[in-house]
Amino acid sequence: MMKKLLFLFFGFFLFVVQLHADDYPKNPDIDILHYRFELNLSDDEDIIRGSATINIIFKVKGIKEIRLDLINRDDSLEGKGMEVSGISWNDRTLKYLHRGNVLTIALDQPSRVNHEISLTIDYHGVPASGLKIAPNKYGDRTFFSDNWPNRARHWLPTVDHPYEKATSEMIVIAPNHYQIISNGLLIEESNLENDLKRTHWRQSVPISCWLYVLGVAEFAIQYVDTFEGKSIQTWVYKQDREAGFYDFAVPTKHALQFFSDYVGPFSYEKLANIQSNSVGGGMESATAIFYGDKSVTGKRTTRWRNVIIHEVAHQWFGNAVTEYDWDDVWLSEGFATYFTLLFREHAYGWEDFVSGLILSRERVFDFYEDHKNYRIVHDNLSDMSQVTTGQTYQKGAWILHMLRNLVGDEKFQEGIKNYYLRYMNSHASTDDFKHEMEKVSGLDLDQFFSQWLYKGGHIVLDGSWKFDEKKKEIIIDIQQVQDDGYLFSFPIEFGIYEEGKVAPNVEQRNLTKKKSSYSIPAELKPSRVVIDPRTVLLANWSLKEKIN
Repeated sequence: MMKKLLFLFFGFFLFVVQLHADDYPKNPDIDILHYRFELNLSDDEDIIRGSATINIIFKVKGIKEIRLDLINRDDSLEGKGMEVSGISWNDRTLKYLHRGNVLTIALDQPSRVNHEISLTIDYHGVPASGLKIAPNKYGDRTFFSDNWPNRARHWLPTVDHPYEKATSEMIVIAPNHYQIISNGLLIEESNLENDLKRTHWRQSVPISCWLYVLGVAEFAIQYVDTFEGKSIQTWVYKQDREAGFYDFAVPTKHALQFFSDYVGPFSYEKLANIQSNSVGGGMESATAIFYGDKSVTGKRTTRWRNVIIHEVAHQWFGNAVTEYDWDDVWLSEGFATYFTLLFREHAYGWEDFVSGLILSRERVFDFYEDHKNYRIVHDNLSDMSQVTTGQTYQKGAWILHMLRNLVGDEKFQEGIKNYYLRYMNSHASTDDFKHEMEKVSGLDLDQFFSQWLYKGGHIVLDGSWKFDEKKKEIIIDIQQVQDDGYLFSFPIEFGIYEEGKVAPNVEQRNLTKKKSSYSIPAELKPSRVVIDPRTVLLANWSLKEKIN
């Protein structure tokens, strides 16, 4: 385990945390409580025929219309998209406008406070995205969702944004040679006439709609184990039965236990690992995780082991606690990346943990060569292609790692637990997380969060050291040379290696200026001096011995 060390964080610069909010037109006066989707799928055509029943509660009076996201059928999409055939409420037909991929529904009377209604939307069409209807790697026809980040609107009428969470049901009628997987628990599976089957899944915990999932294929299914009475399942293509059951048997349960102990209770009814052709790596849909076609190898590779851990971590971060804005996606991806590393430290040892940190750090450096001003917390993000980058994952993880070392192991875990329990099955912002960490640590974290999350770049250090025989001291001269014009303030550690010893003596100082000089007492000349011997600082550095 990492040494517990509380860094006293001094700073000479005042940073202002910028207010941010992506530009989606949120309406907190309308709350979606529940979606019920009924879909008819066919082997004869790619048209889906759907009915969505949406339960809504109004927080204020006087609302006259409801806005939903639904991609309209359009020539630019080669005729793909959805057509609405009718909308009703209590057997009353409602007027609507479907334009610009926005479905606006006119209510026949203004809302009342705390009034609940249930709308039914009938629609059909061929999804241009969001639901992939295509052969898998074996040439078999399949239907797999891919809603990230805002593609649920291609096939489901929803408030397609993370701020809105609701419970849901997915009822699918499809040819009976398919098995069907979705969020939550299986409620019904019934054979119908004409070689059809009705499958009904219900998700009882509210989630954002990018986490809604549908998988329709000829699966081999294994009920692997249980965790706290909740089923752990594997769904793979029938041809991959043996290899897939082997690959996905571990480390899911071990990861569920670790995250439950470290963070808080697992929020959902089951956890299924599912082979899919709609994603390349992994997709963390709540209770039902998708992995790419090539995930099954029969070899339990380290790469796919780490993907499984990452997607399981998302069930806590991103799924149970969801960012309120797209601007704060690091609360999902940075957290899942770092907690994957924490599990690796727990399960596979310190060296595995550090190797993952070093690889992440190298990726951060590579990224900033071409994107010097990129910052983790966005500002009014509207381009969905920029929702995530490698920085969201890798630098986000490193920020948590540095925070852990700043506040200490015990306070870090306490803060994580408090943050999770407070915002479980709800939403959070970066400021919410910062507040929880400040409460447990007693530290003012304004500067830390400002320089790492609200500014771009990373630290680049150039320095030298020499041993003064007469004064019996090591002189270290160091300067920040990053070319983005931004100056960081941070604690820095030096590793002093004595001749014949494997472990260094660690000396900590604070670097607050562009150029600094430090004196460290030493009886003998060290064999070498290094920066960051414990791998706790996101910095690229060079430190050479100065020869007189």
